[in-house]
Amino acid sequence: MLLGILKETSPGETRVALLPESLKGLLAQGIEIAVEAGAGVAAGAPDAAYEEVGARVAADRDGLLASADVLPMVSTLDAADQARLKTGAVVIGFMRPLDAPAALLPAIERGATLFSMEIVPRITRAQSMDALSSMATVAGYKAVIMAADRLPRLFPMLMTAAGTIPPARVFVIGAGVAGLQAIATARRLGAVVEAYDVRAAAGEQVRSLGAKFLDVDLGGINTEGGGGYAAELTEEALDRGRDLITKTAAHSDVIVTTAQVPGRPAPRLIRRDAVEAMRPGSVLVDLAAPAGGNCELTKAGVTQQINGVTLLAPLNLPAEVPVDASKLYARNVLNFLGLIVKKGELTLDLGDEVLAGACVAHQGKPVNPRVAKLLEGVGVAG
Repeated sequence: MLLGILKETSPGETRVALLPESLKGLLAQGIEIAVEAGAGVAAGAPDAAYEEVGARVAADRDGLLASADVLPMVSTLDAADQARLKTGAVVIGFMRPLDAPAALLPAIERGATLFSMEIVPRITRAQSMDALSSMATVAGYKAVIMAADRLPRLFPMLMTAAGTIPPARVFVIGAGVAGLQAIATARRLGAVVEAYDVRAAAGEQVRSLGAKFLDVDLGGINTEGGGGYAAELTEEALDRGRDLITKTAAHSDVIVTTAQVPGRPAPRLIRRDAVEAMRPGSVLVDLAAPAGGNCELTKAGVTQQINGVTLLAPLNLPAEVPVDASKLYARNVLNFLGLIVKKGELTLDLGDEVLAGACVAHQGKPVNPRVAKLLEGVGVAG
């Protein structure tokens, strides 16, 4: 069996799917591993490091695509690469199957088995494979560091001979993994932190990190979605949250917003008036920018100055911390590989709930029901 590690080609992507230290157990099973030249350089893993553990470095990307039985990736392969896959190859990575399923058609037509890390079931048994949480942890941390760098004042309270500097006030919207990491990072930097989440149950976690939880009466609406995510809310419920956000924005130095619903556009929680209420010099980091943004003024990938407020809309924050982001992701992938590689042989048991939940397509047909429904419109039958 040949496992291939390719150099990521998505714009700005610096991570790598597996690092040299990830490969020892696989190599011990007799698996041949080939790494495209330069695949891990940006993540602190030069070609020599892969060779030292027993992997082969290959310069021929096309040849690797045509011969690899298993290809762990970070981002989706482009259409040309998908068309070169070995028939029946297994590809693992962030494939955006609910956002852009049609982009996977070339691989499906090749009969590839596609496992998407975004849809690994969020169950106890699969926690070690939860790459979304791993990357959200990195993004939440980096968002606060970006904000601290842009903010024209200090985060902690300082008492000096020249007087006292009050702490910065940070407002985090969304208390999922990214939001909680943003709260923890802002607190470590000395800021006063407030947080809002439509799920009242998130309040306990927010308070445990030393932040103030802002609660809104949503009239008994169920706010818990599947897999630990928030549910989609009505406009009435969203408006109640928007009013609170606008009020809080007026005294916040930094806002970090993280609210997302899988397979849906990000909820618009921050109105123009909330941004206009912020003081000049304040910073807003919209981590939901790739899904359209939580702020109605967000332009994905574009940094804006709006009435003196800096609005950041990063597309891929984990790629800005490639060494540790790759370490976390590689562990997730390695744990997932443990379900499909047994004693050096590829074993696909789609009766396993983790594999079945993460499988986008197998033997030329969509497997995931939501993906299959989305692909019906482009002529692919489930």
